Amino acid sequence: MLLMQFSKKDVDFPKVEDWPLEDVRVHVQYMRDLNAELAGTGELVDAQGLDMPETARIVRAQGGGVPVVTDGPFAESKEWVAGWWIVDCGTQQRAIEVAAKVSAAPGPEGKPLGMPVEVRRIMSESPVEV
Repeated sequence: MLLMQFSKKDVDFPKVEDWPLEDVRVHVQYMRDLNAELAGTGELVDAQGLDMPETARIVRAQGGGVPVVTDGPFAESKEWVAGWWIVDCGTQQRAIEVAAKVSAAPGPEGKPLGMPVEVRRIMSESPVEV
């Protein structure tokens, strides 16, 4: 799983909704092309972008499973997941190569965003016997 991280302290560009329309189009087309490339190699399982953190809700069960919901944004959150890709790569090195392509997505004025992308293996079974 490739997790695209976002942190206001690590980037010096405005929110996507404040980008010039053409920059948004270039960014979205880059992501579509990357997804098509990964689908063509059979590596793409799923890819999704996430809305901004202020639309998030934290849910905790209390007293017999009753949901208690807290609205965002969350002041303590310095970073958040902006999107993810689930890829089926033959090696960790290939997953790292794909993550680098994700990180290089263009931002304002076509400059690569350089967003951090976390690469994590999805556990297919428990690491310990149950």
